[in-house]
Amino acid sequence: MFVIGNLLMALATVLGYVMQALFYIVLINAVLSWVRPDPNHPIVVFLDRVSDLVCNPIRRMFPTVFSGIDFAPFIAMLLIQFLLIFVVGSLKGAAIRMG
Repeated sequence: MFVIGNLLMALATVLGYVMQALFYIVLINAVLSWVRPDPNHPIVVFLDRVSDLVCNPIRRMFPTVFSGIDFAPFIAMLLIQFLLIFVVGSLKGAAIRMG
């Protein structure tokens, strides 16, 4: 059973890294929206695409713009943190119990 425990721990670790990276991408894109750099720059295009992948489903579910401020990135970051704590923590706990 320790092999499955190690697999779950590795999966939880990689998932945690990916979700942390996604959190920072959404955060950086939200901060950049205040200063709005060149929209054709490759890094800005990448940040917009990845952030929109996360925020567009939230925007479709319910209105997120209040007084001209889009709260979808904030909601996305809260959801990412919840998933980090719940899913990754549960996977790591299961891996520890198996190993």
